[in-house]
Amino acid sequence: AGTSVVTNPDGHFSLTRLSGIVEQISELIHQGFEVVLISSGAVGCGRQVLRKQAFLSGNFKQQLRTSEDRSTGYDSACASAGQLGLMSLYDTLFGQCDICASQFLVTSYDFTDDSRKQHLVECMSRIIEHGMVPIVNENDAVSGNKGYTTENVFSDNDALASIVAANMNADLLILLTDVPGLFNKHPSEPGAKIINTYYSGDASNFTIGAKSTQGRGGMGAKVDSAVRGLDRGVKAIVIASGYHQRSIFDVCLGYPVGTLFLPGSSPDPKDALCSADGPPSLNSMAVEARKAARALQALSTEERVRVMKAIAQALRDNSDEILEANAKDLALAVTNDVAPPLVQRLKLTEQKLETLAAGIEAISEADEPIGHVEGRTELADGLILSKVTVPIGVLLIIFESRPDSLPQIAALAIRSGNGLLLKGGREAEHSNATLHRIIVTAVQTATAGKVSQDLVSLVTSREQVSSLLALDDCIDLVVPRGSKALVEHIKQHTRIPVLGHADGICHVFVDESADLEKAVDIAIDSKTDYPAACNAAETILIHEAAAETMGGTILGGLRRAGVTIKGGARAVALGMIPHSDAAESMSTEYGDLTCLVEVVSGIDEAIDHIHSHGSSHTECIVTEDAEQAKVFLARVDAACVFHNDLRGLQMAIVLVLAPRLEFRLGESMHVVQSE
Repeated sequence: AGTSVVTNPDGHFSLTRLSGIVEQISELIHQGFEVVLISSGAVGCGRQVLRKQAFLSGNFKQQLRTSEDRSTGYDSACASAGQLGLMSLYDTLFGQCDICASQFLVTSYDFTDDSRKQHLVECMSRIIEHGMVPIVNENDAVSGNKGYTTENVFSDNDALASIVAANMNADLLILLTDVPGLFNKHPSEPGAKIINTYYSGDASNFTIGAKSTQGRGGMGAKVDSAVRGLDRGVKAIVIASGYHQRSIFDVCLGYPVGTLFLPGSSPDPKDALCSADGPPSLNSMAVEARKAARALQALSTEERVRVMKAIAQALRDNSDEILEANAKDLALAVTNDVAPPLVQRLKLTEQKLETLAAGIEAISEADEPIGHVEGRTELADGLILSKVTVPIGVLLIIFESRPDSLPQIAALAIRSGNGLLLKGGREAEHSNATLHRIIVTAVQTATAGKVSQDLVSLVTSREQVSSLLALDDCIDLVVPRGSKALVEHIKQHTRIPVLGHADGICHVFVDESADLEKAVDIAIDSKTDYPAACNAAETILIHEAAAETMGGTILGGLRRAGVTIKGGARAVALGMIPHSDAAESMSTEYGDLTCLVEVVSGIDEAIDHIHSHGSSHTECIVTEDAEQAKVFLARVDAACVFHNDLRGLQMAIVLVLAPRLEFRLGESMHVVQSE
């Protein structure tokens, strides 16, 4: 962590950033990772201490000297005065996370003398073995370091971090700084873009701006240290912003954060990201998608309908090839110990493909979404203002391990005249590639070449996502579909508008007037039909008046269907569910054959529970009371609200509402009633 991250411009510690760094490191250690922290900040902190002491001593001349002195001796004194405060703060912060810290103050001699270096490595290893975090800093009070010089063993903590990482055989080195990463030009200049991946063997083509006044090395020192670290054997190095509260987590999770330094040369020169114009392949991908979308918009409604039906038929005609590719992904998932819920999401079947094809055909038969006149206002005599639906432009859709999402998304985007960039989960690599090729071939064939295959492009690597998120001049909307962590990461790392939901915590409320047979069928179907789907029921709420008469039958049906039941507080208190199966949380998306059951006093408590613990996704009431149904449909705030049915978004593609494709922010309420 560099000085500009650890301290504020006035030299005082940044408690916000430091606590974020400590929390992330502590969580990684609790998860079994081994972490070494190289931290700056002692000199900056010590400078404040000396200024304060000069002020308290009443020596004006000494105060003036203190504010101007940048000599080596003065910096050494600052380091000596500030080191105790730095470690005291770290000790307190790590102690709050049940992690013990230890301090290592080193000089260049500790790395040039083999015996001292071996002793240092052994001592640091022993500390790590005890679940502690070694905090390493240069002993400036002794070394009297004069600043960044390339001939020294290390002249700043970036170079020190590179040496420590190499000697400790680290798999990953993260250099935190005050900017998001390495840019192809100064970040304040127009068109500046982050260099997502830097290969040490490529010719460097970037600009280093003025370094921070708080530290010694600056970005130039970080780049040099990163390259030297790769030469010393560190497998991967990332320069990332220490101002983002999740930077360390996101890097370790594999998200495209900052600039990733890798050894060797770029596999393909066109993919080298040290180009002054950024990644041309990604820019051109977005530009060509827009051109193809405009060609699609120029077609008649009948021609666009033919495209949709051609895609549906292509899925049927190539089902064997699709399932063969999917089988490869499933086999790899088993080999890689992918979690069962993710494997369930990954799996394609003949039935799923037929459902996809039927859904695409249903969209093709819906009203034309382009050019629909929603209203007209006469502003003056002969001057009429019309409100007309138009395509959004180019969409970037990021989704995880569900390959059936690809044709769904492509169909919705194509029907509404939008260009599309898709990034699917790596677990579905073979399935996505096959589905993409089949769909774009069908589009080109059905339009006799009027619309190119560039209409829908498939992004294959995580590294490319970071660059795509920077293309706010080419991409109009980002829609992340997947985990809460994915959605939050996207929101934090782009200026493009983002439309995304996170969790899928959905409820079925069984009212006192519910038909027992319907209640049992809906509870079982909503949980077991596709338990890994984001709209599968995670909680069954039962009216207290129905708990005694219907509860046992509903629970029995769920158990016979293979569902593991967790109990809410009232359900456990009533003896419906044993204490050993009490739920730890009322807001869990299980994603498998596990379900929470709770008892509520009535519809008001049910709605309050849904709003407190749900995710505004899909909700259902089972009741024969029409008035109760109206109250539920009117008051529940969710994207889809059902009465006596919960087929959820498995069926959403064929809902009349879905093909309107307006993507309106804040207008997502869909009410569906099934008698």
